[in-house]
Amino acid sequence: MSVRELVVLGTASQVPTRHRNHNGYLLRWDGEGLLFDPGEGTQRQMLRAGVAAHDIHRIFVTHFHGDHSLGLAGVIQRINLDQVPHEITAHYPASGQRYFERLRYATAYRESVELTEAPVSADGVLARTPAYTLEARKLSHPVESYGYRLTEPDGRRLDPVRLAAHGIAGPDIGRLQREGVLNGVTLEEVSETRRGQRFAFVMDTRLCDGVHALAEGCDLLVIESTFLDGDERLATDHGHLTAGQAARAARDAGVGHLVLTHFSQRYSDPDEFERQARAAGFEGELTVAADLVRVPLPKRSR
Repeated sequence: MSVRELVVLGTASQVPTRHRNHNGYLLRWDGEGLLFDPGEGTQRQMLRAGVAAHDIHRIFVTHFHGDHSLGLAGVIQRINLDQVPHEITAHYPASGQRYFERLRYATAYRESVELTEAPVSADGVLARTPAYTLEARKLSHPVESYGYRLTEPDGRRLDPVRLAAHGIAGPDIGRLQREGVLNGVTLEEVSETRRGQRFAFVMDTRLCDGVHALAEGCDLLVIESTFLDGDERLATDHGHLTAGQAARAARDAGVGHLVLTHFSQRYSDPDEFERQARAAGFEGELTVAADLVRVPLPKRSR
């Protein structure tokens, strides 16, 4: 059974709190696990969330500030300690190559896993698999930062009425799906396009073209909202978003489910992020992330 969900490992920005660990997010996409921005403490949060090293297939770093990357050393050593049997690919800004290498080899350990380095240096497609197309877009932050997006290929939704009209039933339906045509009837004649799911991960950034491109039409958007709207000038100065800015970007992009995260320790009331997001006009499903919560992707159309 395929599972698509976001496991939130940490939600703090810069400084962890008693209730918020540094960043860390694992996206389960069917049989793959994609780990985003493993900050300090990620390995322990994985244990608490029931996430194993074997679950990881790709690692993503948006940028090399400590709250998004200091957990890399522990995670990489853990996947080697556990002798994960499959290849793992790491995506990160090419300008931070020296930081990645320092974290990868922070201490002595025995390498047993094939870890492929795939530095990102420009907007574009990073990988195409049968399950998704992976893209990166540059963001606006004091250090080079990239956001990431997964797009599932469109599929076909069978129409029972049209199938019945052509007398197609039982095993013949499977044959038609596999072969694309049956007794002169094409798959397109008895089905319609089923839009593939879309997911995006947007961390430290001001509003920019990259934010809008990543968010466009997403079923699930994970986006930073470090500050509340009253601190918008501070957010801009430090290369961050407010709750209202993130929500307006999601509203304009037609996002189905918005996940706000990466909160400054200066705020004690998480409900205020939701209030400001709603005030900004976002009407879709909304989650103000907390550590160790699980957020399922919206159900796929049949």
